[in-house]
Amino acid sequence: MDFLAGLNPSQRDAVEQTEGPVMIVAGAGSGKTRVITYRVAHLIQKGVDPFNVLVLTFTNKAAKEMRERIMKVVGSEAKNIWMGTFHSVFARILRVEAELLGYPKNFTIYDTDDTKSLLRTILKELNLDDKLYNVNHVYGRISSAKNNLISPQEYNKNEAILAEDLSNGRGQLGQIYLTYAQRCYRAGAMDFDDLLFKTNVLLNKYPDVLHKYQHQFKYLMVDEYQDTNFSQYLIVKRLAAVNENICVVGDDAQSIYAFRGANIQNILNFQKDYPDVKVFKLEQNYRSTKMIVNAANSIIANNKNQLEKNVFSDNEEGEKIKVSRAFSDNEEGKIVAEAISQEKSLKGLRYKDFAILYRTNAQSRSLEEALRKINIPYKLYGGTSFYQRKEIKDLIAYFRLTFNPNDEEALKRVINYPRRGIGDTTVDRIMVAADQQQIRLWDVVANAQMFLDGRSAASVSNFGLMIQSFQATAKTNTAFDTAMHIAQHSGILKDLYEDKSVEGLARYENIQELLNGIKEFSEREDLEEKGLDVFMQDIALLTNDDNDKDPNADTVSLMTIHSSKGLEFPVVHIVGLEENLFPSQLSLNSRTELEEERRLFYVAVTRAEKKLHISYATSRYRWGTLNNCEPSRFLDELNPSCLDLDFKPRSSGMSDDDFGSERVQWQRKDNNTSGDVFSKPKPKVIKTTSILPKAHVPSAGFAPSDTSNLQVGMEVEHERFGFGKVINLEGNKPDIKATIFFKELGQKQLLLKFAKLRIVN
Repeated sequence: MDFLAGLNPSQRDAVEQTEGPVMIVAGAGSGKTRVITYRVAHLIQKGVDPFNVLVLTFTNKAAKEMRERIMKVVGSEAKNIWMGTFHSVFARILRVEAELLGYPKNFTIYDTDDTKSLLRTILKELNLDDKLYNVNHVYGRISSAKNNLISPQEYNKNEAILAEDLSNGRGQLGQIYLTYAQRCYRAGAMDFDDLLFKTNVLLNKYPDVLHKYQHQFKYLMVDEYQDTNFSQYLIVKRLAAVNENICVVGDDAQSIYAFRGANIQNILNFQKDYPDVKVFKLEQNYRSTKMIVNAANSIIANNKNQLEKNVFSDNEEGEKIKVSRAFSDNEEGKIVAEAISQEKSLKGLRYKDFAILYRTNAQSRSLEEALRKINIPYKLYGGTSFYQRKEIKDLIAYFRLTFNPNDEEALKRVINYPRRGIGDTTVDRIMVAADQQQIRLWDVVANAQMFLDGRSAASVSNFGLMIQSFQATAKTNTAFDTAMHIAQHSGILKDLYEDKSVEGLARYENIQELLNGIKEFSEREDLEEKGLDVFMQDIALLTNDDNDKDPNADTVSLMTIHSSKGLEFPVVHIVGLEENLFPSQLSLNSRTELEEERRLFYVAVTRAEKKLHISYATSRYRWGTLNNCEPSRFLDELNPSCLDLDFKPRSSGMSDDDFGSERVQWQRKDNNTSGDVFSKPKPKVIKTTSILPKAHVPSAGFAPSDTSNLQVGMEVEHERFGFGKVINLEGNKPDIKATIFFKELGQKQLLLKFAKLRIVN
């Protein structure tokens, strides 16, 4: 079977170019995953050993999907490919080489909660104000340092960094970073950033290790290359230095993770790093209608710094993009909910065909309320993941202690859960003894009779013996049997079973679900190693994007635009297109930040397959205050010929068609890969008058009039709806309803006793 036969010419060329540096610029919906999959399969069919192929992704879900597809083409050999997220692949390498860096092979991987817990402890010990030294800020500062390969020692020698900290009133950040690194090392733990930071240290400090992996990974492929940070960039560059068979795949137009340290320059400068690079452009969008693709192109054309590509679609023309204006965030929620209900009925769709995307999580409230009111089932993504729930983290902490008793965060979490008479005072004494003797907490626990006395010594000693018994069990039992033994003998199962509340039952069921997952892991045939420690490595490296939606659940999906990347839906609603919300107020300080916000809007638009709705509100509550809102500048950048406005456009003396041809001229160029890939599209901007109405600003000194004698034909002003004319009155006092035609909104019916109208004429 010629599996390449189903590829278009650009895709096939990219797949068959296996030697030397390759950059695949993959537009939205252009079959990127298919190309990566077939390229790896093609390498193996050519005779390349799968053990010599390294494929790096950003989510476990993407890696799993690719591996399954490759297996369908080349069979079980696909199991031998080094494929996974940056963090999972380099954690695997660090497990082998960790002792060179002074870490145990079974080091613990700290998640964000573990890191913040340790930082809070350090802040408390240093007597620092946790408001000034906000734990999220401290965590972000340390993370940024590591992603830029700045060690604690270098941080504390860098005068510019120290001066910046001092000017912000946080002169102790360097000390916090140093203490944090020392504590992690003492606990035999690495955080997520360490997995990349320590890999760089390993490859830089030990040339023989670098040489080993350079010659093992003869072919490298990197997915979503536009999302790589400096640390990831250097690792990839070092590993590819010998063979230079490196293929990067990405789309600069979808680079939206600068806040995580992603550097768009990595993909923009790839041609400078590898002058003999072969560039392939995947420009045909298979996902969306022509209308949606044209609208997306009109948005991204406004970014100056980008790789040139001409994304097009041969799909149906499709419906115009519906743009709705609401007078409040609550009304916006109502508009969206009613549109979903109506479209589902008229077009025979399912709820899972719909997604609502927003810039910030806080926007979900009004949307959730509106959906609940008309009984539309929905699922909120980006909430607490399964593995972040308290009861799950408690049991996993016991697992972690079993394999790494030096894990101090795990020890502190469960030493008195379930309660066993080890209070905070005893824990403090353990910590003081460890600091005084310069030993680990576990050393104190395992020798409790030397450092404690009375009942506390006995309780701590019994806890230590229990953990040691778990260690013995783990050596001879399967992952599931070990996990079940720990769940039972730690007392967690009994404690949760005895809680008969609704919440208690849910927590007990969650533990059962975790054990079910471990059972399933124990029975997998594709794994050689099935110990509980291997299971622990897998779940420690889960990314947020791996909490995938249940494909069988018929619910509307609600999520931030960042969370939606890589997903697609037949119908998409993008809400909150207002200045200072989207684009975010925090992104208006520079062109670089604004262009990232525009790329985020581009990502949102290109999630839609068949139908796209966009909405904004002219007023929105923030911090309890009602604020007037301006329509987002991004709405003015959409090609007006693609839009269907459900309100009267702002008067301009031009029709929608005039705007489509005069305001900005968009056209597709020939589909080719020649020319300078760093030149940008240059739409000819003729006119920039906005077609979107601004929020009504009430007249100076606005005050409601007495409307008891209101008559048909009178002109009135409403505080939010603007100016209008009364065209009908019906009903009896005090429940008279007025039908008013507003200039910007159109016809609206108001109850006079609540309307607060000012009579103009």
